[in-house]
Amino acid sequence: MTAAPTETAMSASIQSEFGAAIVRKVSRRLIPFMALLYFVNYLDRVNVGFAALTMNHDLGFSPEIYGNGAGILFLGYFLFQVPSNVALHKFGTRAVIMPIMIAWGLVSTAMAFVTGPASFYTLRFLLGAAEAGFFPGMILYLTYWFPAAVRGRISGAFLLALPLSSVLGAPASTVLLGIRTLGLQGWQWLFILQGVPAVLLGLLALRVLTDRPMEAGWLTPAEKSWLAAELAKEHRAGDPAQRFSLREAVLDVRVWTFALVYFSAVFGFYGITFWLPQILKSFGGMTNTQVGLLTAIPYLMAVPAMYFWGAHSDRTGERAWHVALACFAAGIGFAASAIFSGLPPLAFIALAVAAASIYSVIPVFWTLPTRVLAGVGAAGGIALINAFGNLSGYFGPLLIGYVRQTTGSYAGGLLTLAGFAMLAGLLAVVGGGRRRPA
Repeated sequence: MTAAPTETAMSASIQSEFGAAIVRKVSRRLIPFMALLYFVNYLDRVNVGFAALTMNHDLGFSPEIYGNGAGILFLGYFLFQVPSNVALHKFGTRAVIMPIMIAWGLVSTAMAFVTGPASFYTLRFLLGAAEAGFFPGMILYLTYWFPAAVRGRISGAFLLALPLSSVLGAPASTVLLGIRTLGLQGWQWLFILQGVPAVLLGLLALRVLTDRPMEAGWLTPAEKSWLAAELAKEHRAGDPAQRFSLREAVLDVRVWTFALVYFSAVFGFYGITFWLPQILKSFGGMTNTQVGLLTAIPYLMAVPAMYFWGAHSDRTGERAWHVALACFAAGIGFAASAIFSGLPPLAFIALAVAAASIYSVIPVFWTLPTRVLAGVGAAGGIALINAFGNLSGYFGPLLIGYVRQTTGSYAGGLLTLAGFAMLAGLLAVVGGGRRRPA
């Protein structure tokens, strides 16, 4: 059997003037809107971190209650992710993404009416269930439109919504905390005003997102044919794992290796995301607005870091070490922030390095499973990796809350995040580049 071509070899036709023009055209059409959807998705998921600056006091939530509620979203996320993504593959992107967005927008808005731990836990769980299929669905959708050779930087462009949602959302969220009108507190208005856009964008997605290249009225017949042929050629010539069934993909050892890498990386990702505003507030002497502005800085650093790292991975054709090195840098940053916890300026710089590094893992990481899975195997495999990986989104915030309540310090939790980031890097080196024997 002939060897599968490398991503570098497959990129030759994409680098032609015609191919490059098509990739640019598709990118301009899809990526800004997809990034906007993800911007709103991520903001609705993590805005509880900013709401907590006043909500916890108003509702009498302890650090452990808040940590549990912040993370319980990922239990719903885990349970509903695989069926959501298989449905997207079967019924089409528009038919599934629209109800997902409307549902999560309504639940996010309903967070304004939380009255205690029970309603807090319930709505956070339902939010996770509602949005479970969105992110893995978007990753799967990219494989329908972009060949593997450009997927690192394309994923990086799409995933810029992650840090941008915090760069723009952090100061906006803390400003909203100051609203007091119609008998509602600022944290309630935060949930309402950031939940409604998801419903409106869900309706717009029906018009903007096209399921497959051959259905795109905004491409010429020649452009449709080239893109469909390029993706089909890649599918036929690539790793035999691309032709996995759903069952084979779910049982494959590499899928679980990817899931463990992602679990370990996401442990730090959400551990810092849900607690950063309160960690900064603990430095003392800052208003909520100042905390919001300072919170934006690490994510602002992550914007160029993500795009550069994804583009560099594309240029070199190397993936696993790019994931590992970013994880190692994040681990060093988390550890340094714990060591310098008594020196706020140094601790903040270390947290900024950790945040920029852990964000840079994500776009390159998703090139690993998508280069070896396609079709229904990709739908189930990607969803399983994302679902299992995001379970650490439950344990990370919960652990930091428990350590904070027990010790009165964030240092122990940050050291744990460092350990998981280092573990993710080691797993990426050991299993990230491995291909299934033909």
